[in-house]
Amino acid sequence: MRQLLLLVLGCLFSVQVFAFGATTNAINNIATSGSTAGTSGSSASTDTTKRDKIIEQAQNDAATFVGTNGKVLGVYLEVALQHLRQNYSVADHISDLALAEAILTY
Repeated sequence: MRQLLLLVLGCLFSVQVFAFGATTNAINNIATSGSTAGTSGSSASTDTTKRDKIIEQAQNDAATFVGTNGKVLGVYLEVALQHLRQNYSVADHISDLALAEAILTY
């Protein structure tokens, strides 16, 4: 389904799809990467759950942000954007609007 969406967007917005795909992949990598420290693996599960929760909580705010073309920035989206930019350098080069769109597809 995601591949079909990216294909359709590619036909319409070829330049934006690259950024959107990279952003979506970055968000998915962020959400699924966990800490491998420790022998039990419980810290990895906790870290992944925390990241998932940050992204999931931001989805409603992301929808509002995208729907208002970036005019309304909710607190959950603001936290998610800060988290992404503080922890993943790739997010520094992606606009708030593109990150919000990627959060919506997560």
